Amino acid sequence: MTSDVTAHAAIPSARRIVVKVGSSSVSGENVSQIGMLVDALAAAHGRGSEVILVSSGAIATGIPYLSLDSRPTDLATQQAAAAVGQNVLIFRYQESLDRFGIVAGQILLTAGDMENPTHRSNAQRAMERLLGLRILPIVNENDTVATQEIRFGDNDRLAALVSILVHADVLVLLSDIDALYTRPPGEPGAQRIDRVPFDDDLSGVTFGDIGAAGVGTGGAGTKVAAAKLAAASGIPTLLAATGSVADALAGVELGTWFDADPAARPARSRSQSA
Repeated sequence: MTSDVTAHAAIPSARRIVVKVGSSSVSGENVSQIGMLVDALAAAHGRGSEVILVSSGAIATGIPYLSLDSRPTDLATQQAAAAVGQNVLIFRYQESLDRFGIVAGQILLTAGDMENPTHRSNAQRAMERLLGLRILPIVNENDTVATQEIRFGDNDRLAALVSILVHADVLVLLSDIDALYTRPPGEPGAQRIDRVPFDDDLSGVTFGDIGAAGVGTGGAGTKVAAAKLAAASGIPTLLAATGSVADALAGVELGTWFDADPAARPARSRSQSA
């Protein structure tokens, strides 16, 4: 994919797309958005793209089943909520995917898996095989066994690492807001940023949280860091609102586009020539 301002138009023809969605977009009062998200993923899948979904939401989904009113603060209860919630979350995705005859494959990873060469290679091989079988991999952090990651990690970084691992052509980070702004969009003087050149350090941007308070762990800062990580490996990244995912995957110019490093060869070209 190219890195100019019209690069959005290349998304529909991208061979491999990684889409990341946050907890607040698929749990609680927004659980109904799963159907809309699946509609968009299925459309891309139907066009021939290989799609990987990185989905947060295990803990948030499990909270009501543990009769809790808010996200637990102790690790053991977080792990328990994740164990229950991951089961329910993947069921909801598969139930929606059944409408299109698409089968999901669940992949749970920890930061340690991505740092261990053997585990990383196994994960890559599994995802490649799933994609080859036209299965839609759904990736999440393995919160049931994670420790520090559960409190300090975020799936934006995981999505970037997965994109690099599978040599994706584009990464789409979905959020509660429509784009990156120079300051939290509710504040006076906030200006929308449509495009971020690779060498732009965004020094003039004041980061705020993106997501429902107390549910997700990511924010604008984590999304920018993830976009920069992917871009450094030649993978352009789009930050867009979850509600506009269908348009985003259809190539409509929206959200904030992060250019890939022009000095980096496209990730897929590297993998093909290796």
